[in-house]
Amino acid sequence: MASTTSTPLSLSSSSSTLIDGKVPPPPRQSAPKSSHSLTLPTLPPPPLHSHTRPRKTAAYCRKIGCSVVTMATGEAPAEVVATELPDIVKRVQEAWDKVDDKYAVTSLAVAGGLGLWVSTGMISAIERLPLIPGVLELVGIGYTGWFAYRNLIFKPDREALVQKIKVTFNDIIGSS
Repeated sequence: MASTTSTPLSLSSSSSTLIDGKVPPPPRQSAPKSSHSLTLPTLPPPPLHSHTRPRKTAAYCRKIGCSVVTMATGEAPAEVVATELPDIVKRVQEAWDKVDDKYAVTSLAVAGGLGLWVSTGMISAIERLPLIPGVLELVGIGYTGWFAYRNLIFKPDREALVQKIKVTFNDIIGSS
């Protein structure tokens, strides 16, 4: 096993280092005395950009402070005063007000979110198995080809598919 030798770290510095902000070059090390020794290089000096950062931070904080003071003491900007809810939010609020059993609807929404989370976890677990994703991809390609052959190639089959989609849509929506 090779022996390691290193020079001790010295933290003493001259007054010129503190005044100039420059670090003197490290002293030259002599060549190792044996072929089994290992020395580590010295680290470069830290960057000297820290003296400009507090001014930028303070100026940025002053800008935010002025904005906050202006908002607190002055009138609010026009964009804050004239905020109108989008139409979809109004529709959702009206639909929520019409619901009688809000507990059941909330429970169903939470159960749906939980089911989505669980199914996402299952799909990611299946994807990590070595052969399953490839097999499922082949099954999907095969089913897509079969569906296209069965329902999309010939005109009577396409018309029947469109009619079935319209009937199913009207059953779900409830309008005729």
